[in-house]
Amino acid sequence: MTHVVVIGAGQAGAACVAKLRALGFEGQITLIGAENVLPYQRPPLSKKYLLGEMALERLFLRPESFYEEQNINLRLGTRVTAIDTVARKVITGAEELAYDHLVLATGAAPNRLPASIGGDLGGVYVVRDLADVDAMAPEFVEGRRVLIVGGGYIGLEAAAVAASKGLKVTLVEMSERILQRVAAPETSNYFRDLHAAHGVEVLENLGLKGLQGEGRVVCAELTDGTQLDVDFVIVGVGVNPNTALAESAGIALDNGIKTDALGRTDVEAVWSAGDCASFPYKAEQIRLESVPNAIDQAEVVAENIMGAEKPYVAKPWFWSDQYDVKLQIAGLNSGYDRIVSRDNGDGAKSFWYYQGETLLAVDAMNSARDYMVGKRLIEGGKSPSAEAVADMTIEIKDLMRL
Repeated sequence: MTHVVVIGAGQAGAACVAKLRALGFEGQITLIGAENVLPYQRPPLSKKYLLGEMALERLFLRPESFYEEQNINLRLGTRVTAIDTVARKVITGAEELAYDHLVLATGAAPNRLPASIGGDLGGVYVVRDLADVDAMAPEFVEGRRVLIVGGGYIGLEAAAVAASKGLKVTLVEMSERILQRVAAPETSNYFRDLHAAHGVEVLENLGLKGLQGEGRVVCAELTDGTQLDVDFVIVGVGVNPNTALAESAGIALDNGIKTDALGRTDVEAVWSAGDCASFPYKAEQIRLESVPNAIDQAEVVAENIMGAEKPYVAKPWFWSDQYDVKLQIAGLNSGYDRIVSRDNGDGAKSFWYYQGETLLAVDAMNSARDYMVGKRLIEGGKSPSAEAVADMTIEIKDLMRL
Protein backbone atom coordinates (compact mmCIF):
# COMPACT_ATOMS: atom_id res chain seq x y z
CA MET A 1 0.00 0.00 0.00
CA THR A 2 1.33 3.42 -0.98
CA HIS A 3 2.39 5.51 2.02
CA VAL A 4 2.51 9.32 1.93
CA VAL A 5 4.35 10.93 4.84
CA VAL A 6 3.92 14.66 5.40
CA ILE A 7 6.37 16.44 7.72
CA GLY A 8 4.82 19.58 9.17
CA ALA A 9 1.26 19.83 10.49
CA GLY A 10 0.64 23.47 9.66
CA GLN A 11 -1.61 24.95 7.01
CA ALA A 12 0.24 23.32 4.09
CA GLY A 13 0.59 19.87 5.64
CA ALA A 14 -3.03 19.77 6.74
CA ALA A 15 -4.22 20.94 3.32
CA CYS A 16 -2.16 18.30 1.55
CA VAL A 17 -3.49 15.31 3.50
CA ALA A 18 -7.09 16.53 3.30
CA LYS A 19 -6.79 16.98 -0.47
CA LEU A 20 -5.33 13.51 -0.92
CA ARG A 21 -8.35 11.95 0.74
CA ALA A 22 -10.74 14.24 -1.15
CA LEU A 23 -9.16 13.03 -4.40
CA GLY A 24 -9.81 9.43 -3.42
CA PHE A 25 -6.31 8.42 -2.34
CA GLU A 26 -6.72 5.08 -0.57
CA GLY A 27 -3.17 4.53 0.65
CA GLN A 28 -1.66 5.21 4.05
CA ILE A 29 -1.18 8.82 5.18
CA THR A 30 0.94 9.99 8.10
CA LEU A 31 0.98 13.65 9.15
CA ILE A 32 3.79 14.52 11.56
CA GLY A 33 3.70 17.69 13.66
CA ALA A 34 6.18 18.93 16.26
CA GLU A 35 3.52 20.69 18.34
CA ASN A 36 1.17 18.89 20.69
CA VAL A 37 -1.99 20.53 19.33
CA LEU A 38 -4.18 19.81 16.33
CA PRO A 39 -3.24 21.63 13.10
CA TYR A 40 -4.39 25.23 13.45
CA GLN A 41 -4.49 28.54 11.60
CA ARG A 42 -1.74 31.00 12.52
CA PRO A 43 -2.93 34.44 11.33
CA PRO A 44 -5.44 34.93 14.18
CA LEU A 45 -2.73 34.26 16.77
CA SER A 46 -1.40 37.82 16.65
CA LYS A 47 -4.88 39.31 16.22
CA LYS A 48 -8.18 37.89 17.54
CA TYR A 49 -6.66 35.10 19.63
CA LEU A 50 -4.25 37.44 21.40
CA LEU A 51 -7.08 39.92 21.93
CA GLY A 52 -9.10 37.15 23.57
CA GLU A 53 -11.76 37.32 20.85
CA MET A 54 -11.18 33.79 19.51
CA ALA A 55 -11.21 30.55 21.50
CA LEU A 56 -8.53 27.91 21.00
CA GLU A 57 -11.00 25.48 19.42
CA ARG A 58 -11.80 27.99 16.69
CA LEU A 59 -8.15 28.02 15.66
CA PHE A 60 -8.20 24.35 14.72
CA LEU A 61 -8.40 23.73 10.99
CA ARG A 62 -10.42 20.54 11.51
CA PRO A 63 -11.68 18.60 14.54
CA GLU A 64 -9.73 15.59 15.74
CA SER A 65 -12.51 13.36 14.46
CA PHE A 66 -11.71 14.36 10.87
CA TYR A 67 -8.29 12.71 10.98
CA GLU A 68 -9.77 9.57 12.51
CA GLU A 69 -12.60 9.38 9.99
CA GLN A 70 -10.24 9.97 7.08
CA ASN A 71 -7.78 7.37 8.36
CA ILE A 72 -4.97 9.90 8.65
CA ASN A 73 -2.30 8.89 11.14
CA LEU A 74 -1.75 12.16 13.01
CA ARG A 75 1.54 12.12 14.92
CA LEU A 76 1.62 15.18 17.16
CA GLY A 77 4.48 16.18 19.46
CA THR A 78 6.86 14.33 17.15
CA ARG A 79 10.09 15.68 15.69
CA VAL A 80 11.73 14.22 12.62
CA THR A 81 15.47 13.96 13.19
CA ALA A 82 16.58 12.73 9.77
CA ILE A 83 15.47 11.66 6.30
CA ASP A 84 17.05 8.78 4.39
CA THR A 85 16.12 9.49 0.78
CA VAL A 86 17.88 6.36 -0.51
CA ALA A 87 16.04 3.93 1.76
CA ARG A 88 13.00 6.26 1.68
CA LYS A 89 12.67 6.44 5.43
CA VAL A 90 11.86 9.18 7.93
CA ILE A 91 13.54 8.89 11.33
CA THR A 92 11.80 10.19 14.44
CA GLY A 93 14.11 9.42 17.33
CA ALA A 94 14.35 5.64 17.58
CA GLU A 95 11.53 5.01 15.09
CA GLU A 96 11.70 4.74 11.31
CA LEU A 97 8.79 5.28 8.92
CA ALA A 98 9.03 4.06 5.34
CA TYR A 99 7.47 6.29 2.68
CA ASP A 100 6.61 6.12 -1.00
CA HIS A 101 6.08 9.87 -1.22
CA LEU A 102 7.40 12.44 1.24
CA VAL A 103 6.06 16.00 1.51
CA LEU A 104 8.15 18.60 3.33
CA ALA A 105 5.83 21.25 4.77
CA THR A 106 8.19 22.35 7.52
CA GLY A 107 7.25 26.04 7.47
CA ALA A 108 9.45 28.83 8.72
CA ALA A 109 10.92 29.97 12.03
CA PRO A 110 11.09 33.53 13.38
CA ASN A 111 14.39 35.35 13.63
CA ARG A 112 15.37 35.97 17.25
CA LEU A 113 17.59 38.52 18.89
CA PRO A 114 21.06 37.18 19.71
CA ALA A 115 21.87 36.46 23.33
CA SER A 116 24.75 38.92 23.09
CA ILE A 117 22.26 41.82 23.10
CA GLY A 118 19.86 40.31 25.63
CA GLY A 119 17.71 38.19 23.35
CA ASP A 120 17.73 35.35 25.90
CA LEU A 121 16.28 37.45 28.73
CA GLY A 122 12.87 36.68 30.15
CA GLY A 123 10.08 38.83 28.79
CA VAL A 124 11.41 38.73 25.20
CA TYR A 125 8.99 37.09 22.77
CA VAL A 126 8.51 36.19 19.12
CA VAL A 127 5.17 35.64 17.40
CA ARG A 128 4.99 32.42 15.43
CA ASP A 129 3.16 29.57 17.10
CA LEU A 130 0.52 28.96 19.74
CA ALA A 131 3.08 28.48 22.53
CA ASP A 132 4.64 31.87 21.72
CA VAL A 133 1.33 33.69 21.97
CA ASP A 134 0.15 31.80 25.06
CA ALA A 135 3.42 32.69 26.78
CA MET A 136 3.12 36.42 26.08
CA ALA A 137 -0.63 36.81 26.61
CA PRO A 138 -0.38 37.49 30.39
CA GLU A 139 1.94 40.42 29.65
CA PHE A 140 -0.84 42.40 27.98
CA VAL A 141 -2.02 44.39 30.97
CA GLU A 142 -3.25 47.96 30.64
CA GLY A 143 -0.60 50.56 31.44
CA ARG A 144 2.42 48.31 30.89
CA ARG A 145 5.23 49.27 28.51
CA VAL A 146 6.07 47.12 25.50
CA LEU A 147 8.82 47.56 22.96
CA ILE A 148 8.19 46.09 19.53
CA VAL A 149 11.27 45.46 17.42
CA GLY A 150 10.46 45.44 13.72
CA GLY A 151 7.98 47.41 11.63
CA GLY A 152 6.72 44.64 9.37
CA TYR A 153 3.22 43.22 9.47
CA ILE A 154 3.82 40.99 12.50
CA GLY A 155 5.23 43.88 14.52
CA LEU A 156 2.45 46.25 13.48
CA GLU A 157 -0.26 43.70 14.28
CA ALA A 158 1.25 43.12 17.72
CA ALA A 159 1.42 46.88 18.25
CA ALA A 160 -2.26 47.20 17.33
CA VAL A 161 -3.27 44.53 19.86
CA ALA A 162 -1.14 46.09 22.60
CA ALA A 163 -2.46 49.60 21.95
CA SER A 164 -6.03 48.28 21.86
CA LYS A 165 -5.47 46.77 25.30
CA GLY A 166 -4.22 50.07 26.72
CA LEU A 167 -0.50 49.40 26.82
CA LYS A 168 2.15 52.03 26.16
CA VAL A 169 3.67 50.92 22.86
CA THR A 170 6.99 51.89 21.28
CA LEU A 171 7.92 50.36 17.93
CA VAL A 172 11.43 50.63 16.47
CA GLU A 173 12.28 49.99 12.82
CA MET A 174 15.88 50.17 11.69
CA SER A 175 14.95 50.87 8.05
CA GLU A 176 13.97 54.34 6.90
CA ARG A 177 10.29 53.47 7.22
CA ILE A 178 7.96 50.75 8.43
CA LEU A 179 6.98 48.15 5.81
CA GLN A 180 9.89 49.29 3.64
CA ARG A 181 10.66 45.78 2.40
CA VAL A 182 7.11 44.95 1.36
CA ALA A 183 5.18 48.15 0.58
CA ALA A 184 5.29 51.56 -1.05
CA PRO A 185 5.86 54.74 1.00
CA GLU A 186 2.14 55.53 0.61
CA THR A 187 1.17 52.35 2.46
CA SER A 188 3.87 52.96 5.08
CA ASN A 189 2.54 56.49 5.64
CA TYR A 190 -1.02 55.21 5.98
CA PHE A 191 -0.12 52.75 8.71
CA ARG A 192 2.28 55.09 10.49
CA ASP A 193 -0.55 57.62 10.79
CA LEU A 194 -2.98 54.90 11.87
CA HIS A 195 -0.71 53.73 14.70
CA ALA A 196 0.10 57.27 15.78
CA ALA A 197 -3.63 57.96 16.07
CA HIS A 198 -3.84 55.05 18.52
CA GLY A 199 -0.94 56.31 20.65
CA VAL A 200 1.84 54.10 19.31
CA GLU A 201 5.27 55.74 19.19
CA VAL A 202 6.84 54.70 15.89
CA LEU A 203 10.61 55.27 15.70
CA GLU A 204 12.05 54.72 12.23
CA ASN A 205 15.65 54.63 11.03
CA LEU A 206 16.55 53.51 14.54
CA GLY A 207 17.76 50.16 15.75
CA LEU A 208 18.02 48.24 18.99
CA LYS A 209 21.50 48.25 20.53
CA GLY A 210 20.69 45.93 23.42
CA LEU A 211 18.36 44.79 26.17
CA GLN A 212 19.26 44.92 29.83
CA GLY A 213 18.03 43.18 32.95
CA GLU A 214 18.89 40.57 35.56
CA GLY A 215 17.21 37.48 34.14
CA ARG A 216 14.33 39.55 32.77
CA VAL A 217 14.32 42.56 30.49
CA VAL A 218 13.73 45.94 32.17
CA CYS A 219 15.43 48.37 29.80
CA ALA A 220 16.21 48.74 26.10
CA GLU A 221 18.99 50.85 24.63
CA LEU A 222 18.49 52.13 21.09
CA THR A 223 21.25 52.86 18.59
CA ASP A 224 21.00 56.61 19.23
CA GLY A 225 21.67 56.05 22.94
CA THR A 226 18.05 56.41 24.06
CA GLN A 227 17.18 54.29 27.12
CA LEU A 228 13.62 52.94 27.36
CA ASP A 229 12.13 51.34 30.44
CA VAL A 230 10.16 48.31 29.26
CA ASP A 231 8.08 45.56 30.81
CA PHE A 232 8.43 43.20 27.87
CA VAL A 233 9.61 43.05 24.26
CA ILE A 234 8.13 41.52 21.10
CA VAL A 235 10.50 40.74 18.24
CA GLY A 236 9.09 40.78 14.72
CA VAL A 237 12.08 40.82 12.38
CA GLY A 238 11.13 38.26 9.77
CA VAL A 239 11.38 34.50 9.40
CA ASN A 240 13.62 31.96 7.73
CA PRO A 241 12.40 28.77 6.05
CA ASN A 242 12.96 25.55 7.98
CA THR A 243 15.33 23.79 5.61
CA ALA A 244 17.70 21.93 7.96
CA LEU A 245 16.08 18.52 7.41
CA ALA A 246 16.11 18.95 3.65
CA GLU A 247 19.68 20.19 3.61
CA SER A 248 20.97 17.31 5.74
CA ALA A 249 19.19 14.91 3.37
CA GLY A 250 20.98 16.43 0.38
CA ILE A 251 17.90 18.10 -1.10
CA ALA A 252 18.61 21.24 -3.14
CA LEU A 253 17.89 24.64 -1.61
CA ASP A 254 17.24 27.99 -3.27
CA ASN A 255 15.61 30.58 -1.01
CA GLY A 256 13.98 27.62 0.73
CA ILE A 257 13.49 24.04 -0.40
CA LYS A 258 13.74 24.25 -4.18
CA THR A 259 10.87 22.77 -6.13
CA ASP A 260 9.85 22.68 -9.77
CA ALA A 261 6.46 23.87 -11.04
CA LEU A 262 4.83 20.63 -9.86
CA GLY A 263 6.17 20.91 -6.31
CA ARG A 264 8.86 18.25 -6.74
CA THR A 265 12.30 18.63 -5.20
CA ASP A 266 15.42 17.39 -6.97
CA VAL A 267 15.14 14.11 -5.05
CA GLU A 268 12.76 11.49 -6.37
CA ALA A 269 9.48 11.07 -4.45
CA VAL A 270 10.16 14.13 -2.26
CA TRP A 271 7.86 17.15 -2.57
CA SER A 272 7.58 20.45 -0.72
CA ALA A 273 4.93 23.14 -0.12
CA GLY A 274 4.20 26.16 2.05
CA ASP A 275 6.46 28.73 3.70
CA CYS A 276 9.52 26.48 3.39
CA ALA A 277 9.25 25.90 -0.37
CA SER A 278 10.44 28.01 -3.29
CA PHE A 279 9.00 27.57 -6.76
CA PRO A 280 9.27 29.02 -10.29
CA TYR A 281 7.33 32.25 -10.86
CA LYS A 282 7.84 34.52 -13.87
CA ALA A 283 11.41 33.34 -14.52
CA GLU A 284 12.32 33.62 -10.81
CA GLN A 285 12.49 31.17 -7.93
CA ILE A 286 10.34 32.72 -5.21
CA ARG A 287 8.94 31.80 -1.82
CA LEU A 288 5.63 33.15 -0.50
CA GLU A 289 4.77 33.35 3.19
CA SER A 290 0.98 33.30 3.14
CA VAL A 291 -1.94 31.06 4.01
CA PRO A 292 -3.40 31.07 0.46
CA ASN A 293 -0.08 30.00 -1.00
CA ALA A 294 0.37 27.25 1.59
CA ILE A 295 -3.07 25.81 0.86
CA ASP A 296 -3.01 26.13 -2.93
CA GLN A 297 0.52 24.83 -3.33
CA ALA A 298 -0.07 21.89 -0.98
CA GLU A 299 -3.26 20.91 -2.82
CA VAL A 300 -1.43 20.95 -6.16
CA VAL A 301 1.26 18.71 -4.65
CA ALA A 302 -1.49 16.30 -3.54
CA GLU A 303 -2.91 16.27 -7.06
CA ASN A 304 0.53 15.60 -8.53
CA ILE A 305 1.20 12.75 -6.10
CA MET A 306 -1.96 11.30 -7.66
CA GLY A 307 -0.43 11.76 -11.12
CA ALA A 308 -2.03 14.98 -12.33
CA GLU A 309 1.21 16.58 -13.60
CA LYS A 310 -0.37 19.98 -12.84
CA PRO A 311 1.86 23.08 -12.58
CA TYR A 312 1.29 25.35 -9.61
CA VAL A 313 0.23 28.80 -10.81
CA ALA A 314 0.57 31.20 -7.88
CA LYS A 315 -2.06 33.88 -7.36
CA PRO A 316 -0.40 35.92 -4.61
CA TRP A 317 -2.65 37.60 -2.08
CA PHE A 318 -2.19 38.56 1.56
CA TRP A 319 -3.97 40.38 4.34
CA SER A 320 -3.38 42.12 7.66
CA ASP A 321 -5.83 43.30 10.33
CA GLN A 322 -4.84 46.32 12.45
CA TYR A 323 -7.41 48.05 14.68
CA ASP A 324 -10.49 48.50 12.49
CA VAL A 325 -8.50 48.48 9.24
CA LYS A 326 -8.35 45.44 6.99
CA LEU A 327 -5.47 45.55 4.54
CA GLN A 328 -5.83 43.27 1.52
CA ILE A 329 -2.98 42.85 -0.96
CA ALA A 330 -3.18 41.32 -4.42
CA GLY A 331 -0.14 40.56 -6.57
CA LEU A 332 3.58 41.10 -6.00
CA ASN A 333 4.92 44.65 -6.21
CA SER A 334 8.56 43.85 -7.01
CA GLY A 335 9.90 46.22 -9.65
CA TYR A 336 7.19 48.88 -9.41
CA ASP A 337 8.05 52.40 -10.57
CA ARG A 338 4.76 54.22 -10.05
CA ILE A 339 1.98 54.35 -7.46
CA VAL A 340 -1.58 55.37 -8.26
CA SER A 341 -4.00 56.17 -5.42
CA ARG A 342 -7.75 55.88 -5.03
CA ASP A 343 -9.35 57.57 -2.01
CA ASN A 344 -12.81 56.25 -1.18
CA GLY A 345 -13.19 58.44 1.93
CA ASP A 346 -13.34 57.63 5.65
CA GLY A 347 -9.85 56.12 5.57
CA ALA A 348 -10.73 53.67 2.79
CA LYS A 349 -7.92 53.85 0.23
CA SER A 350 -6.07 51.75 -2.29
CA PHE A 351 -2.62 52.04 -3.81
CA TRP A 352 -1.96 50.52 -7.24
CA TYR A 353 1.57 49.46 -8.20
CA TYR A 354 2.64 49.87 -11.81
CA GLN A 355 5.77 48.95 -13.70
CA GLY A 356 5.52 51.03 -16.82
CA GLU A 357 2.01 50.33 -18.11
CA THR A 358 1.69 47.00 -16.30
CA LEU A 359 -0.35 46.63 -13.11
CA LEU A 360 1.62 44.55 -10.61
CA ALA A 361 -0.16 44.76 -7.27
CA VAL A 362 -2.79 46.53 -5.18
CA ASP A 363 -2.81 47.46 -1.49
CA ALA A 364 -6.40 48.07 -0.36
CA MET A 365 -7.25 49.46 3.09
CA ASN A 366 -10.93 48.94 4.00
CA SER A 367 -11.57 48.90 0.24
CA ALA A 368 -12.76 45.37 -0.48
CA ARG A 369 -14.13 46.24 -3.92
CA ASP A 370 -10.84 47.83 -5.00
CA TYR A 371 -9.03 44.71 -3.83
CA MET A 372 -11.37 42.31 -5.64
CA VAL A 373 -11.21 44.24 -8.91
CA GLY A 374 -7.44 44.61 -8.67
CA LYS A 375 -7.02 40.90 -7.94
CA ARG A 376 -9.15 39.91 -10.94
CA LEU A 377 -7.26 42.31 -13.20
CA ILE A 378 -3.86 41.01 -12.10
CA GLU A 379 -4.86 37.35 -12.36
CA GLY A 380 -6.31 38.04 -15.81
CA GLY A 381 -3.17 39.82 -16.96
CA LYS A 382 -5.09 43.04 -17.56
CA SER A 383 -3.78 46.54 -16.84
CA PRO A 384 -6.15 49.52 -16.97
CA SER A 385 -4.36 52.80 -17.54
CA ALA A 386 -2.98 54.49 -14.45
CA GLU A 387 -5.01 57.56 -15.39
CA ALA A 388 -8.24 55.54 -15.34
CA VAL A 389 -7.43 54.06 -11.93
CA ALA A 390 -6.76 57.54 -10.53
CA ASP A 391 -9.99 58.95 -11.99
CA MET A 392 -12.54 58.75 -9.15
CA THR A 393 -15.36 59.53 -11.60
CA ILE A 394 -14.81 56.02 -13.01
CA GLU A 395 -16.53 53.29 -10.98
CA ILE A 396 -14.07 50.69 -9.74
CA LYS A 397 -15.99 47.86 -11.39
CA ASP A 398 -15.78 49.63 -14.75
CA LEU A 399 -12.00 49.20 -14.75
CA MET A 400 -12.63 45.60 -15.73
CA ARG A 401 -13.96 46.76 -19.10
CA LEU A 402 -11.28 49.32 -19.94
